[in-house]
Amino acid sequence: MPVFTRLRQQPDTDTTTEGTSPEAGPESPDETAPTRVTLRKRLADWRTGHPTAVRNTQWTITILAAALVIGALLLPNRIGALQTDRFTRIPVEAIIGAAVALALPRRPRIAVAVLSGVALGAMTILNFLDMGFWEYLGRAFNLVLDWELLPDAQSYVADSMGKAVATVATVGLIVLVVLLLTVMALAMVRLSNVLARNKQAATRGTLAATVVWVLCSALGLQIMGVPIASDRTAGALAIQARRVRDTLRDEAAFQQVAKVDKFGNTPPDQLVPDLRGKDMIFTFIESYGRSAIEDPVEAPGVDATLDARTKALAKAGFHAKSGWLTSATYGGSSWLGHSTTMSGLWIDNQQRYRTVMASNHLSLTKAFAKTNAWDTVGIMPGVQKSWPESKFYGLDKYRNAFQMGYKGPKFSWSTMPDQYALEQFQKLEHSKKRSKPLMSLVILTSSHQPWAPIPKMVPWNELGDGSIFNAIQKAGNNPSDIIASSPKSQAEYGKSVQYSVTALTQWLERYGNDNTVLVFLGDHQPIARVSGNHASRDVPISIVAKDPKVLDKINSWNWTDGLRPAHNAPVWKMSAFRDRFLTAYGSTPHPKKG
Repeated sequence: MPVFTRLRQQPDTDTTTEGTSPEAGPESPDETAPTRVTLRKRLADWRTGHPTAVRNTQWTITILAAALVIGALLLPNRIGALQTDRFTRIPVEAIIGAAVALALPRRPRIAVAVLSGVALGAMTILNFLDMGFWEYLGRAFNLVLDWELLPDAQSYVADSMGKAVATVATVGLIVLVVLLLTVMALAMVRLSNVLARNKQAATRGTLAATVVWVLCSALGLQIMGVPIASDRTAGALAIQARRVRDTLRDEAAFQQVAKVDKFGNTPPDQLVPDLRGKDMIFTFIESYGRSAIEDPVEAPGVDATLDARTKALAKAGFHAKSGWLTSATYGGSSWLGHSTTMSGLWIDNQQRYRTVMASNHLSLTKAFAKTNAWDTVGIMPGVQKSWPESKFYGLDKYRNAFQMGYKGPKFSWSTMPDQYALEQFQKLEHSKKRSKPLMSLVILTSSHQPWAPIPKMVPWNELGDGSIFNAIQKAGNNPSDIIASSPKSQAEYGKSVQYSVTALTQWLERYGNDNTVLVFLGDHQPIARVSGNHASRDVPISIVAKDPKVLDKINSWNWTDGLRPAHNAPVWKMSAFRDRFLTAYGSTPHPKKG
């Protein structure tokens, strides 16, 4: 007789068999029986004994699966569209999916359910990526080009919030992606099985839903302005496919565009002859956008700073004219703004950027190098690795974050305060005796998000190796406190722009001379959390010089006097600046046609 049966026939007693120790013998029946019953049998017994609980659990799982699938089918791709009314619609994809599940035999049905679940999970991930890109870059995620930006996003989180937070966030996102794909597939299988088990009722329900959807679509019925009949996922899939197609077509088309250059064959002696002998400085201020000058929150402080610095420069003999450029990027990807300004081409994605960087297209800074009348240098405090782009920009050399002797703290993403970078530019390059004037490309970083902590101006002669900023950095705001609040982000962004403008113009007062010409501008607007969901892509640009002839050359541009462009000052596309600048300062067009 099996042991289990024999044990159950023994009387219920605590005594042991003679000669057998309690440790060596079997345990009591009440203790040993559960350990020998299989999990399947225990589950079957529980189901038999608790039919109501089983039924309720099954219904709960089915309802959750349906809610997950319907929610994914209706999920918008912008944070601002996450409203309740978006999820009260009838998705046609669900009706089609039900019809397919009812028509297929078991094995094909399960296979289709798994594949469609994974596909729906992938579309959900793309919708979340779209939300992030719209929030931070003012555009949707590009399925072909934007994967390489994700490591940059991780680096930004590490610089702003710490490496531990970045690591946890990365691992968490990977787990969530795998979990979403898995759960979505299981939910689709669950729903297909429910439909198959209740085929007659499911068929009637599917036909009814089809009739309702067609009527709602044909009549244009809406709830609070939102159509009841939805094809959200099908439409999103079509948009993604079209975006991929357009991206691939754009690559070939832009390669031809980049070969055409109005000044590509201009002889060196016919490039910028009216600026010979001038020390030229082209400077980009991070995230310096129109919002800084016109938004009700940021503008009062920034405008007061621009006006004060205009007066201070005038007292030192410098004058300025300012206008607007429409940037090729928004919220980030600063290098697209830099390359658009300098190339005269519209560089609004990573593919175009790679194409132009690999070309011999004439950049504005390279035009100065081509004349052989200037030494050229780049000051790149934000560069922390090799930078092959220096060849495109025509730079004899450049100094990155590790080549300026900085021993102070980082300010979130920014490797060093702008004031320190400018002082090192003066010591290492600008102050050196040369046989030629200097053309410099300077990329400032202190106004980079998350705008916490922000450096403060210190006496120029006390900058030293940057250690003076330790106390300022420790006393500054915590990035996590600023990132979580739109009002705080707006206020701190404005302060960061004030700091960068002050550092740059004080440097000009301190070290500029009669032959110094400064061109400075923003690379893009700040993110939507600061500039708003409907902000323009305009950035301010100023040209500053002591020599009145320099500004006289651009009188026809109708720019505003001073550092603050008027609201109605001319607005050009950023890609138009190179040719207008070269023309204004005497360059003769000799087109290259590719």
